[in-house]
Amino acid sequence: MTRFGCFLACEEWGPDDLVSQAVMAQDAGFDSIAISDHFHPWNDEQGQSPFVWGVIGALSREIDLPVSTHVTCPMIRIHPAIVAHAAATASLQLGGRFVLGVGSGEALNEQVLGDRWPLTAERLAMMEEAIEVMRALWSGEVVTHRGPHYTVEHARLYSAPESTIPVYISALGPQAAELAGQVGDGFVTTKPDSDTIRIFEEAGGRGKPKQASVKVCFGPDRDDAVKTAHRLWANTGLAGELAQELRTPEHFMQASELVDADRIGSKLSCGPDLEEHRRTVQQYVDAGMDEVFIGQVGPLQQQFFQFAKQELLPALRQS
Repeated sequence: MTRFGCFLACEEWGPDDLVSQAVMAQDAGFDSIAISDHFHPWNDEQGQSPFVWGVIGALSREIDLPVSTHVTCPMIRIHPAIVAHAAATASLQLGGRFVLGVGSGEALNEQVLGDRWPLTAERLAMMEEAIEVMRALWSGEVVTHRGPHYTVEHARLYSAPESTIPVYISALGPQAAELAGQVGDGFVTTKPDSDTIRIFEEAGGRGKPKQASVKVCFGPDRDDAVKTAHRLWANTGLAGELAQELRTPEHFMQASELVDADRIGSKLSCGPDLEEHRRTVQQYVDAGMDEVFIGQVGPLQQQFFQFAKQELLPALRQS
């Protein structure tokens, strides 16, 4: 049976708000939490980007739900040994209820130190090696590693996780889906795309967990909800690999001027209609997702959690 979690958007909310939303999500009956990991938001309207590991520490003291990152890039801006250290601590704080979702990153976040931005194939090779480094460190043993992309010298995590941390790989294209099936413990996506899921399963992912996140904008008036979604998340209407290649929030804002409100209104479910929101989420259930994380766009968070508790979650669980 599909589990339904709540997605927390670090790009849109500060650390205290994110913790408050997680508490409301638990009270509303959500099964789990996913939280984004960004250095920058995609645009100034979103306007936030707290350090995810600090937020996860706070979440561990306020909720009892499992937590996943959607997703962390353990490759360029932060060395995989440091991500392994952060994830190990998060797993201990959460009593093992932690999944490290990883992805091949976006220039928006990974070029902030002036590093070169590799092409996709090289980034995937880096991610595979990064996962190898992290898993070795999670053993609690001394690790020395010299690979094509990373060096680790006599490093040991003294606060190692009690068991190895599941690594779910984000895959929106065929190369990443194949890697996810081969070396990942699970799969993360934002699209109910049957072709990508098939590649993941044929590459070795059959039977492994599949997670997805989806944004909605609940509100009493559909037109107002569409305007809110367009103001905050017009970047979701950008096609192809732009989200990985654009370097700054300013670039995203310039590109997003090409995305009109009608496009966002057709891409995200908006407004008060239960059936519209249920159909949107059901697409992911029908695609075979084991866990779907639902994120509310905009300021009406309390109203959304009340709607989710009273209407949306019961309807989804009866489907």
